[in-house]
Amino acid sequence: QFPFGRRLPCDIYWHGVSFHDNNIFSGQVNKFPGMTETVRKITLSRAMRTMRDLFPLEYNFYPRSWILPEELSLFVAEVRMMKDSNPSWKPTFIVKPDGGCQGDGIYLIKDPSDIRLTGSIQSRAAVVQEYICKPLLVDKLKFDIRLYVLLKSLEPLEIYIAKDGLSRFCTEPYQEPTLKNLHQVFMHLTNYSLNIHSGNFIHSDSANTGSKRTFSSILCRLSSRGADVKKLWSDIISLVIKTIIALTPELKVYYQSDIPAGKPGPTCFQILGFDILLMKDLKPILLEVNANPSMRIEHEQELSPGVFENVPSPVDEKVKVAVIRDTLRLMDPQKKKRKDSHVTVPPQEQWLGVRGHPGLWEVSRWQGLDGLSSEVAPKPTRAALFCRCQCSEQGAAASEEPPDAAPGPEAALPSLCLKQVFPKYARHFSYLRLVDRVAALFIRFLGVKGTTKLGPTGFRTFIRNCKLSNSNFSMAAVDILYIDITRRWNSMGIDHKESGMCLQAFVEAFFCLAQRKYKAQPLHKQVLSLLELCECRLAALHGKRLVWGCG
Repeated sequence: QFPFGRRLPCDIYWHGVSFHDNNIFSGQVNKFPGMTETVRKITLSRAMRTMRDLFPLEYNFYPRSWILPEELSLFVAEVRMMKDSNPSWKPTFIVKPDGGCQGDGIYLIKDPSDIRLTGSIQSRAAVVQEYICKPLLVDKLKFDIRLYVLLKSLEPLEIYIAKDGLSRFCTEPYQEPTLKNLHQVFMHLTNYSLNIHSGNFIHSDSANTGSKRTFSSILCRLSSRGADVKKLWSDIISLVIKTIIALTPELKVYYQSDIPAGKPGPTCFQILGFDILLMKDLKPILLEVNANPSMRIEHEQELSPGVFENVPSPVDEKVKVAVIRDTLRLMDPQKKKRKDSHVTVPPQEQWLGVRGHPGLWEVSRWQGLDGLSSEVAPKPTRAALFCRCQCSEQGAAASEEPPDAAPGPEAALPSLCLKQVFPKYARHFSYLRLVDRVAALFIRFLGVKGTTKLGPTGFRTFIRNCKLSNSNFSMAAVDILYIDITRRWNSMGIDHKESGMCLQAFVEAFFCLAQRKYKAQPLHKQVLSLLELCECRLAALHGKRLVWGCG
């Protein structure tokens, strides 16, 4: 453990909470810059809305959302309009604070007038969504699924999904929401951190019973009832890939800001926690994405009033140990070197493993990974774990062995629990990556490395180089478009560290330009047409500059 950061070069740095070390110039880091900000409830909702505007049918797995307080009047008006058109509609909404976690501050309402707007704008920032009133129940209880997703690489995009996850149950039998039961969190909210305090919470050593079970046990139960489990998995994989595609544009802007191209820096990977709810018809609904999913493999048990001890949780250990172990196997920087040199490294000097802690990882030997200690260390304010591969004299001698020498310790490990889904299924989803291409244009014209906002000069340069201005759309109109959109987005209080146009504002401006130029087409075709035009003209301009350079 290095509470104040690590300065010597390492193969893998394992940070506790977020990417926060600007002195890493090589190796791999287990966090992406900006991931925590990107998956916050408001940012995620905006990203999903953008994708839903482009592809309504493909992105119908995320509940309709409104952002508070800026869209409160819109929320009230739309709910009133829907009630007028359908008097029998009796909706329920769920309000989630933007910066909340572990169920903190979440509440249900039946009417927009019930929203609690108190405190400063920052403390009031929240997302209000349509509440899923008809979830799939098991043993009359509502539950959600926590799936672990490894984002192995951003460019090129590489995604893995764990083959098993956790099913987290409410602790009171579910009833559809009414004014009388809206406040019953143990009935409506599946958060483990809330239900653990219920007197009905059941700790079980079995994966098939209790208030926390493996997802595979739920799939077995559904399969025994004749459910199409393969289709369910296919739908979940599709949901995960589409969500990552929605998040990558923002992540790339943060990435180039913290790790500019052409400068030495680490590569990044990250384990994400996807929280998914199943409806009665087995349609998966995305609830949220967690940048720092808990990897704790024990729970606290009260021995006597005020006296607690940490008790191992077999269900957590079964799922989480495999995710951590196989993430390290996939990211192993020595793997390729061993393949290239045919080195067989002794087990005792192989990989450094981990010891569980809610937000931090400690160093232990790889071969001890399956028997994780449940000891919990005090959480420092800043931590970076490093993993180094050490080759002993035996290992060096082994490098002289022929390629068909006895297999190393990797052969003794279980098969990977992480399944690659992208680029494996890329051909089915590549057409969705339009905003990715818009983000590439945005990054190209940022100008100053390390910034995340586009200035007026950069926006004008983009318009000129792509030849988007004409007699009907003058440069003065370009300036007005820039000022109007930038001012509105900056007034939302998103980021006042820099002045200028953020990526979301640029995407909105790009959509406006596409709709102006290509009328009477669906939005995704308008955006695609403008993208192809811009990319073509920029490629031609680059070719001319190369010719001028040769001249």
